[in-house]
Amino acid sequence: MKKLLIVDDEKNIRVGLKIMIEREFPSAYTIIMASNGAEALEVFKTDGADIIITDIRMPVMDGIMLLEQLSVEVGEKRPAVVILSGYDDFEYAKCAIRYRVKDYLLKPIRRDELFEILKHIHKELEEQEFSVKKIERETEQFRKELRSSRLRGLLQQQEVQLESEQQAELEGLEVPFIVGVLNYYYNDGTRMKSAEVQGLIERLMGPIEKCFLEIITDWDGRLVLIGTSAQSFMELSRQADAREITGLSIGISSEGKSLEVLRSCYKEACRALQYTFLYPQENLLDYEDVSQERRNFPLPKEELRKLLNMLGTEREKEIKYLLSVIFQTEHLKELDLSYLENVGQSINEQVLDEVFRVYGEASVEVLKLYRTVGNMYNYRHFHDYYRALENLLLSVNDYILGVRSAHTEHADMEEALNYIETNYARPLNMAMVSNHVSLNYSYFSEAFKAYTGENFVIYLKKVRIRHAKALLAKGCSKLAEVSEKVGFENSKQFARVFKELEGISPGDYRAKILSEDLS
Repeated sequence: MKKLLIVDDEKNIRVGLKIMIEREFPSAYTIIMASNGAEALEVFKTDGADIIITDIRMPVMDGIMLLEQLSVEVGEKRPAVVILSGYDDFEYAKCAIRYRVKDYLLKPIRRDELFEILKHIHKELEEQEFSVKKIERETEQFRKELRSSRLRGLLQQQEVQLESEQQAELEGLEVPFIVGVLNYYYNDGTRMKSAEVQGLIERLMGPIEKCFLEIITDWDGRLVLIGTSAQSFMELSRQADAREITGLSIGISSEGKSLEVLRSCYKEACRALQYTFLYPQENLLDYEDVSQERRNFPLPKEELRKLLNMLGTEREKEIKYLLSVIFQTEHLKELDLSYLENVGQSINEQVLDEVFRVYGEASVEVLKLYRTVGNMYNYRHFHDYYRALENLLLSVNDYILGVRSAHTEHADMEEALNYIETNYARPLNMAMVSNHVSLNYSYFSEAFKAYTGENFVIYLKKVRIRHAKALLAKGCSKLAEVSEKVGFENSKQFARVFKELEGISPGDYRAKILSEDLS
C-alpha cells in the first residue's frame, strides 16, 4: 500500500480529494493530510510519502517552497509530486519542471484527470520498485558469489592473511563454526553434482540458508557447508536416515574459532568424509572421532612382489588370499586411511603398471576398469573398491595367461613348420608332426589351421609342389624322379596334385620353363 500526502489549506478540498481517491482506489493508498507546506514537511519527515498532491498558494509555506525543501531533504529519492493550482501560471509550470513534478492539475479538479494521473504514477512507482528490487537481488547475488569465491580461495590457501577489503567482504561469519563437506554417490558409483546435492538437502531440511551460514562448492565439485555447530549436520544425517537416502556422505571438522583456521577445518572435513569409505553404515563422520589413534603397518613390499609373480599362474585362490593379507582386511575399521592409500598406489605402480609394461596393454575392458580402480575414491565404500580391484587382478591374470599361451603356441607352430620343411620328402602326416611338437592331435589341427590359414594336408601339398617346381626348373628329366624326391607315393599322384594346384601338368610346366629360357 502506497502512502499519499494531500496538502491544501482548504479543508473541503483536502477531504474531497481523500474521499474521491479512496472510492476509486480502495485499499490502494494510506492517505495523510496537511493544511500547509510546513505541516506537510513535518509529516513527510516523520511518516514519509510515495505521492504528494499539493496546492501552490498556501499560508506559512507555499507549495513551491515545500518542493524546494523536499529536494533538499530527500535528494534523489524523492516522492512523486502533483501540483494543484487555481491559476494557469507559467511560473508555476517552470517550477514544476525544475523540481521534477509529475503533473499539474488546475482547479476545479476533474476526477478523470486525477485518476489517470494516479494510475500513471502508480505504474511508474511499481516499475521503479521492480527495477530497484532487481538491482538489489543482483547486487545480493553478486555479493554472495564474491563472498563464496573469497571463502573458496581460503580453502586452498596454505597461509591466510586477509587484506582489509577481504575482511570486510567476509564480515559476519559467525565463530565458532563447523565445516562440512558432502558427497552423494549413485548406485552405479557416479557422483551427484553439487547443485543437486544442495537441492536434496533443501528437500530434507528446507531453505539451506536458514540451516547453514555459508554454501560453497570446492574445486573438486563437492558441496561445502559452514554451520554454527555440529547439530545442523547431525539433523541432516537423521533426516537422510529417516528417508532411507543411502547415497549421502558427510564429513565434519572440529570447531573453528577464526577465519585463519578455515582451511585446516576444511581439510579435516575432507578427511572425515574420506573415512566414510570404511564405514558403509555411517553417513556422517566427525574428524575428532576418526582422528583418534589408528593402526598403521609398513608397506608389504614382499607380498606385493609375490602378487606380481602369481599373476598368470592359474592360482586364483592364492591371489585372492594374498590380496586380503596386503590390505589387512581383518583390521579394516581400525586402519589409518594412509595405509590403504599407499597400498592402492603401490598395486597400481608395482603390479599393474609393471604387468602392462612387460605384456603390453590389455583389452579395452581391462584398461577401462584400471582407469577407475586406479583411484580408490572413485568408489563410495572400500568393499566396492576391493571387489573391483579383485576382479581387475583376475582379469589381468587371465590376460597374462592368454599372452603366454599365444607365445607358446607361436613357438610350437614355427617348430612344426620347420619340421615339415625339413622332412617333406619323407612319408609325413599330421600325427607325426603333432607328436614332434608334443601337442594333442585335435588341438594341433585347429591351431595349425588358425596359424597358417590352411589345413595340414593342403599346406604339405603346397610345400612339396614348391620344391617340385624348383627341381623342374633345374632341368630334372624324369617326372617319376621329381615325384619321389618331393615325397609323393607315385608319379600319377604327383601329376594330379601338381595340376590341381598349378593348373597345368608337370610336363607342360617344364616345357614352359624351357621355352622361356630359350627366348
